[in-house]
Amino acid sequence: MIPAYAKPFHYQIPWKSNSIHYGGHRGTQRGLGFEFKGNVPLVDYPDPRRMDMRQTLRDPYEQVQVRVFNQDNTTPIFAICDVSSSMQFKGTVRKLDVAKEIAASIAYSAHEAGDLFSLICYNQIVIEDISHNLNHNVQQSFETIEQLSNISTMRVGCEGILEVPQYLSQHKGLVFWISDFHMPLEMVEQTLSAMSIHHIVPIVLWDAREYQKLPKFGFGNMIDPETGLQKTIFFRESIRDQFIAAFEMRKQALETLFSRFDYQAIYLSDKFEPDLLSRYFEQLSS
Repeated sequence: MIPAYAKPFHYQIPWKSNSIHYGGHRGTQRGLGFEFKGNVPLVDYPDPRRMDMRQTLRDPYEQVQVRVFNQDNTTPIFAICDVSSSMQFKGTVRKLDVAKEIAASIAYSAHEAGDLFSLICYNQIVIEDISHNLNHNVQQSFETIEQLSNISTMRVGCEGILEVPQYLSQHKGLVFWISDFHMPLEMVEQTLSAMSIHHIVPIVLWDAREYQKLPKFGFGNMIDPETGLQKTIFFRESIRDQFIAAFEMRKQALETLFSRFDYQAIYLSDKFEPDLLSRYFEQLSS
C-alpha cells in the first residue's frame, strides 16, 4: 500500500548509466534503446532487424551493416537521511516528518522509474535498523521510512555521515542528502569528497521559526536540539537580526561549498512539494 505522503516526481539523471539492467535512463551498453550509437557489421552484432540498407550499399567491403543503439538502463537511487537531534526541531512541522515525506517520494519515484532504491539513515553512526540496501521492493522501503516517525532521541550528533559513503554502490548513483546541515562545514566537505563518484542533491531543511519568525521583542524559549536543553532568551530586534544574519551567512557558505562540487542545493521550509524536485531536474537537464 502506498502511503498518502508518498508523492512521486520526475527525475532524469544527467549522465549515461553503466548498468547492464534495462531501465529508463540513457546507458552505455548496446541494446534496445533510442540513442543511436553507430553502425557495425552484421557479424559483430547479429540482429538483422536493425539492418541499415543505405550503409550496407555504401560499405566498400560489401558487408551487411546494422544500426546499433545504446540501451536504456537503470541507475541506483539513494536517500541519505539525517536523524540527528537537530532534525527533531519542530516549527510548523517537525523536520524529520518532512524528511520522511521526501524519502517516501524518492522511493516511490525510483519504483515508478524501475530503478533500485536504498535508504541510509544516520546520527552518530549509520543506523542499519532503519536503513536498507538497494532493491526494487518499494513496500519494504515504505515500511522502513515509516520508522522515522518513531525517532525522538536527543543529544545525538551527526558524525555517522562520515560512514555513509561506504554504504553506497561502486557505480555512479543519484544521491539525495536530506539534512538541515547543522554540522561543521569541514564534515560536509569531507563527505562530499568521499561521495564524489556520485551525483549529490543536497536537500536543506530549515524551518522559518528557527530564525525568521522569532519574537521582535520579549522573552522567547529556544531549544538546543543537540542537547535538548531549553534556553530563555530576551529578544529584541537586534538579536533577531543576528539570528537572520547568521543563517544567511550559513547559506552562503553552504552554497559556496556545494558549487565547488558542481552541486545545487534545494532549500525547503515547512512544507515539501514534489513538483519542486521535478523542476529541479528540468533545470538540470536544460
